[in-house]
Amino acid sequence: MGAPSLVKAGILSLILVTISVICWEFYVRNHDFDTSYDDGPPLWSDKRKMVYEPSDKSTVFIGSSRNKFDIDIPTWENITGDHVIQLACVGSTPIPVLEDLANDRNFKGKLIIDITEPLFFSTSPNNSFRPTESIKYYKSETPAQWASFKINHFLESQFAFLDKERLSLNAELTNLQIPNRPGVFEFPIFANGFGRVRFNRQEYMTDRFLSDTNQQNQQRAIWALFAKISKEPPVSGNKLDSVLSTIKNYTDKIKARGGVILFVRTPSSGPFLAGENMGFPRDKYWDRILATTNCPGVHFADYPAIAHFACPEFSHLSPADAIIYTKNFIKILNEEKGWKFPKTIQL
Repeated sequence: MGAPSLVKAGILSLILVTISVICWEFYVRNHDFDTSYDDGPPLWSDKRKMVYEPSDKSTVFIGSSRNKFDIDIPTWENITGDHVIQLACVGSTPIPVLEDLANDRNFKGKLIIDITEPLFFSTSPNNSFRPTESIKYYKSETPAQWASFKINHFLESQFAFLDKERLSLNAELTNLQIPNRPGVFEFPIFANGFGRVRFNRQEYMTDRFLSDTNQQNQQRAIWALFAKISKEPPVSGNKLDSVLSTIKNYTDKIKARGGVILFVRTPSSGPFLAGENMGFPRDKYWDRILATTNCPGVHFADYPAIAHFACPEFSHLSPADAIIYTKNFIKILNEEKGWKFPKTIQL
């Protein structure tokens, strides 16, 4: 084959690939998909590098998925002028991240820690996997991995079909829903409109999820399944004392460097809230962690302005409610907890 023929073949291949990409992108955008970022260790690591920003101009958030859904980052930053550094990990205890920050002598900023009791007090390795892997990646990231992350960021910002959680080959194979069998547990498929991720690591529910009770019920059923199959009883007795002592050690280290720490119990509702209250009575867990660490806290149930939310799937706020929650949370921090921000708070 001569050079002209190779050029023609190359041009034809390029045209076919371009048409295929455009058609696939058009298809997925018309089926309730939009750009969403892979919330893996590279994205977490990108935010972890920001914790050294001046403490009077930034706040670090750690916890599980509720901090990621419930804190509306644009609202927070527009009102306060304060940069949100989101390090929470879905389905995880924040204790590995707290340990990492405590042992980092250069971190001395403001830190807000979300308490989702079944995850926060969990000692299961499964609930530490995401933060542990993210920390490991952060500490060992290579220049090639950094460059790959930058390229991926550009591509993910343009193409919805690069949604790894829903449209990758592995995701499509998962959608086959092979039945569970002895010794094999197939992770359930989350509702399509639940858990989209922005580059700042904020998660949110799509409009279709909020209007589709089938999707909401699907997600509720998954939470119920997780609660049913959990074999770990709530930590108590000496084991709880040990966990609280460990947390105090970490918070003391950060406070000794001039850091500021606040715990927050973010909203849940319905059967989920009832189950959490039953398994983790407030006086034995929330009250004790504040007393042990001598850190302030904000429990949503104590404030009428943020105590009334009905979570669509019982565990996370809708985008509209997240804005209301964030505004009132800022007000509580400013007026009651003495937090100061770059901007004068006007609500």
